[in-house]
Amino acid sequence: MPAFDHVPRPYAGPSAEEVLEKRRKFMNPAMFLYYKKPLNIVEGKMQYLYDESGKRYLDAFAGIVTVSVGHCHPEVVQAVIKQTELLQHTTTIYLHHAVADYAEALAAKMPGNLKVVFFVNSGSEANDMAMLMARLYTKSFDIVALRNAYHGMSPSTMGLTAHSTWKYSVPQGFGVHHVLNPDPYRGPFGADGKLYANDIANLIESATPGKVAGFFAETIQGVGGAVELAPGYLPAAYEIIRNAGGLCIADEVQTGFGRTGSHYWGFETQDVLPDIVTMAKGIGNGLPLAAVVTTPEIASVLAERLFFNTYGGNPVCSAAGHAVLKILDKEQRQQHCATVGNHLLARLRALQDKYELIGNVRGRGLMLGVEFVTDRVAKTPAKNETMMVMERMKDLGVLVGKGGRHGNALRIKPPMCFTLEDADFLVDALDHSLSTF
Repeated sequence: MPAFDHVPRPYAGPSAEEVLEKRRKFMNPAMFLYYKKPLNIVEGKMQYLYDESGKRYLDAFAGIVTVSVGHCHPEVVQAVIKQTELLQHTTTIYLHHAVADYAEALAAKMPGNLKVVFFVNSGSEANDMAMLMARLYTKSFDIVALRNAYHGMSPSTMGLTAHSTWKYSVPQGFGVHHVLNPDPYRGPFGADGKLYANDIANLIESATPGKVAGFFAETIQGVGGAVELAPGYLPAAYEIIRNAGGLCIADEVQTGFGRTGSHYWGFETQDVLPDIVTMAKGIGNGLPLAAVVTTPEIASVLAERLFFNTYGGNPVCSAAGHAVLKILDKEQRQQHCATVGNHLLARLRALQDKYELIGNVRGRGLMLGVEFVTDRVAKTPAKNETMMVMERMKDLGVLVGKGGRHGNALRIKPPMCFTLEDADFLVDALDHSLSTF
C-alpha cells in the first residue's frame, strides 16, 4: 500500500461485535452491510480509512461517492469548527451570510441562467423538489425517467428509481414512465444515443397526453453500475422532451463537482444545458447537504406558496459546502480526476484483456465501473464472483462498491484526492484477487 503520513488515534470504543449487536437490536433492520465480517471503521484521513485495530484501507468508494475532497480534509474540518463555535442553526427565517455566500459561490459554478439555489438535505429530497417544480411550471404531470436509474427512496423518488431492489410493493411512481436505458454495453442499440432517444418520442405518443412535465437522467448511472449514457443521447432526448413542453432535469448527485475529470458537471459531457440540476453527496464531503439549482423563471413557481426547509442552508453545512468548492479549485481536483482516472481506466482495460471474467470497463474520471460476467457473449452476470472479488480486495486493504441491476459491477469512485500510486495499488489488488479463480 502507498506510504501515508498519518498515525490513527488509539481506539478505545466498543468492538465490531458489540456495535453489530446494538445495530441489530436498535436500528433499521433493512440496512445492509458489506463483507462477511463487517468492518468497524473508526477513523478516516483523506483517501484512507482505519478500522478498530488501526488497519489502513484504501477507500475506493468514498462513503458511496460522498467524500469528495477527502476524509476529514483539514480545511473542511476548520470551516465546520469555526462556524459551529459561532452559530449552529437558525433556519432561513433570519439572515445569515454563510448561506447567502455559499449560494452565490455555487451559482457561479453553473452554466447558462441556472442561478437560483434551493438548499435541502439529501439527493432524494432534491429530486423530489425538482419533480414538484417541473409539474408546477409546465402544468403537466407525466415524468420520463430511465430504466436502471436511481434517484432516491423517498415515496416520490422511489417511483423515479428503476431498480426492483429499491422498490417496495406500495403505490408509487404515479405519472412516471421509464424508457429504454441508453447502455452502450447491454442496450439493443449499442452506442447510438439517438436510436435510444426514439423510445421517448414513442412513449410520449402512446402513454401520455402528448405533454410531459419533465425528464430525469444521470449522465453516468451510479447505483446502476457506473453506466455512461450512449453518446448523443441527451441532446436528442432533451429536444424531444422540450418539444413536448417538458423540463430537462440533470441528476448530478454523483457526477458533479469535477469527478468526471473532463467537465465540472456530468451533463456537460454531452453538451446539453438542463433546466434544473440536482446535487448532493460530494457537495458537502459527507455532511447532510444537497441543492437544487434552476433558472429564476422556473424558481418563481414555488413563490406561489410558502416553501420552507428547516435544515436547508444550515450555517454549518453551508460553511462546509463553501469550503469544498474552494478546495476543489485550489487543489485542481477536476484535472486531477482526469489524470488519475485516465491512468486507472487504462490499467483496468489491460486487466480486461487478461481476465475473461471482466466483461466491461467503463466510466470516466474517478467514476468507473468494472462489470463481471461468466460468459462474455451472453453477458451472464457474475454476481457471486463479484462478491468474492470484493472480499479478497478488502483483505488486501482496498474497499470498493458494487452496483448494477444484478450486483455484478464494481463501483470505483474514490475521494478525489486519490493518487496515481493508489490507482496502481487498487489495480494490483484486483489483479491478485482475480488470479485466484
